[in-house]
Amino acid sequence: MRIITLNVNGIRSAARKGLFDWLARQRADVVCLQEVRAQANQILAAQFHPRQFHCFYEAAQRKGYSGVALFTRQEPDEVLRGFGSAEFDAEGRYLEARFGQLSVVSVYLPSGSSSEERQQAKFRFMKEFGVHLGGLGQDSRRQDGRQYLFCGDWNIAHKEIDLKNWRGNRQNSGFLPEERAWLDNLFGPQGFTDTFREVNPEPDQYTWWSNRGQAWAKNVGWRIDYQIGTPGLKGAARGARIYRDKRYSDHAPLIMDFDLNPGSGR
Repeated sequence: MRIITLNVNGIRSAARKGLFDWLARQRADVVCLQEVRAQANQILAAQFHPRQFHCFYEAAQRKGYSGVALFTRQEPDEVLRGFGSAEFDAEGRYLEARFGQLSVVSVYLPSGSSSEERQQAKFRFMKEFGVHLGGLGQDSRRQDGRQYLFCGDWNIAHKEIDLKNWRGNRQNSGFLPEERAWLDNLFGPQGFTDTFREVNPEPDQYTWWSNRGQAWAKNVGWRIDYQIGTPGLKGAARGARIYRDKRYSDHAPLIMDFDLNPGSGR
């Protein structure tokens, strides 16, 4: 399976930059998009529903904000919207497609960089989502065998290798000790896997660049977009690529190939 994830920073803007022409050439089985920032009546045009895919959108109630999408070549058995959060499901941050015993999720964690209020909201999301992830990890090991791949913008750089200027960002949202420790727990005791790092341990691998200065040109970026698997998906990744030949948003597409069997969860 080939799975692509991208924060589009506005799907209509990304479309004008050629995103859908590029997607048509990628042979993706699943495409996960975040920060769609469009209501259903704003994406009625055919280009937003490519014929080779089954297309699902989950918009935020607030117009012009957040929102996620899933494009799937195979029709899912079921599509789930939200993860049961009274506060955050209204923001359009979670969309899950189920194929047999495999679930692929487009997920968008809040950013805390705009204000202390939004950072506290991010911490609340992490607490709720952490409980959700913990339950799924346990279920995938002990009960129904379902495996999950969470693809999207997590808005956290995990380790020093995952951003260029790590020394100057240790007290900034996205690289706070509490955020990094949360991922430490996810990838450590809980047994989830950072699938990109399974196949690419190299430095200077980033998926987001500030629009300020020459961050993109100088590759002064952050790796904050992930495809994170439940414990049973360890070793399933076969290849990973960050596409930088053309820019469709301030993020770059993360393209990953897996040896997955949707019917068995692996």
